[in-house]
Amino acid sequence: MSAPNCLRCLVRPSAGIPVASVPRARAPLANLAPITAARSAPFSTTAANAKAKASSQKEAASARGGKKLQLGKFKKKDRTADKGRPPLPGERKAYRKRITLSNDNAIPVPWLTDLGPTDLAASENVAKVKSLPEELQDQLRASEAFKPTQRWGMFRKPAVLVRKETVDLANQMQDSANKKQMLRLVVTGDKVAGKSMMVLQAMAHAFLNDWIVIHLPEAQDLTTACTEYAPIPGTDPVQYMQPVYVLKLIQALRRANEKVLSKTYTTQAHPQLPQNIGANTPLLTLANLAKEPDNAWAVFQALWNELTAKGANRPPVLLSLDGLAHAMRLSDYRSPAFELIHSHDLSLLRLFANTLGGGVQFPGGGAVVAATSRNNAPRAPSMELALAQREAEQRLRAANNNNNSAPGDIEVPQKDPFFRGYDERVEAVLRSVQVLRVGGLDKLEARALMEYWAASGMLRATVDERTVTEKWALAGNGVVGEMERASLMTMRV
Repeated sequence: MSAPNCLRCLVRPSAGIPVASVPRARAPLANLAPITAARSAPFSTTAANAKAKASSQKEAASARGGKKLQLGKFKKKDRTADKGRPPLPGERKAYRKRITLSNDNAIPVPWLTDLGPTDLAASENVAKVKSLPEELQDQLRASEAFKPTQRWGMFRKPAVLVRKETVDLANQMQDSANKKQMLRLVVTGDKVAGKSMMVLQAMAHAFLNDWIVIHLPEAQDLTTACTEYAPIPGTDPVQYMQPVYVLKLIQALRRANEKVLSKTYTTQAHPQLPQNIGANTPLLTLANLAKEPDNAWAVFQALWNELTAKGANRPPVLLSLDGLAHAMRLSDYRSPAFELIHSHDLSLLRLFANTLGGGVQFPGGGAVVAATSRNNAPRAPSMELALAQREAEQRLRAANNNNNSAPGDIEVPQKDPFFRGYDERVEAVLRSVQVLRVGGLDKLEARALMEYWAASGMLRATVDERTVTEKWALAGNGVVGEMERASLMTMRV
């Protein structure tokens, strides 16, 4: 009998031979490894076990009606599912920009009074909340002065807090109107400090005193290449008009200032317009000619010439803009040579920049007010430096008028000699403007605002000295937006 080749042959009995008569193998078995559980079999059962396990899982999933696991990268789409009606063009934007000015579930505040023509300029109204009359609400809504981020819809009717900065701004506007001069002012401050609200209060004061208000709600809409534009023939350097935006602006101007425009008449004829407009025609009739984008810019030019006509009897004019940083840089538009167009070469922003810089005067006086933004604003080094310089100069003048101050401690910022990103056109516009910095509320103003919130049912807490101090401190020394977050966050819908 030959020597066995493996251990299995040794332990297997031969066919037809009793087990007891099988002789033991004489081959040495000392070198053979013992049979243990750790030793692997000469063949693999992993694939078979995996298939059996997958089959059992599949049967169990089908039995319980579960979802089948798909490991593929691309899954088949279920085209039979009903996903509902897709949003119409512009529906998402309309929902995002929706303005709600009333809440029927809020408690009416009994001691709330409407805003009057002189209330914003009276110092005795500081730290008081005043409601906006219905006619003023319509004018501000037509001018797009309300922002979606301002929680007007939480209260019974829209109201504003009269601050020290509000009284200062209203008095400066009134003085400029009485002296037939122009107030050129930039509102700046920290994030959510109430800069846009300050512009809204300036517009409210102008509307209540029968001013003509021209408001550009967002400078971003004019510079981010989101509206049509075309070169204006005969301009050197080339300027660009935005007819669709100008048409919308004229329609808003007509709705907001209808009463004043109907009482103001033209001083000259305008035969270049689609309808011949002669002298002594109400400006409302002139504004009604803007019905198509093709003639919108011509109508706006005629309106602007009438508002700036020298020697004419004109009411004061307020020109306001929000988001100043977008108007103080290169825009996203391209010239025919595919070069970026400066924002001041866009005709509408050029008119605003000339007015803010002092190149345009309204015969009846008025103001041009611009507000900076910290939420959505590009970096504008020239604007930031110019505003810092104007603020330092204002502090120096105040220190010279006050003998107790030390003007030597105030330094006017200078240009960085190693930075080449400054813009001379922006510096020329902001060289002589006034700066109004909006900071946090004081504790008296914060208490008045919190009492209004509590009276409306929006603040479920006792308004005492401890509560006011706590919210005021949490809000970074009275920043309005932070106070709202600290007090009304749970009530937002």
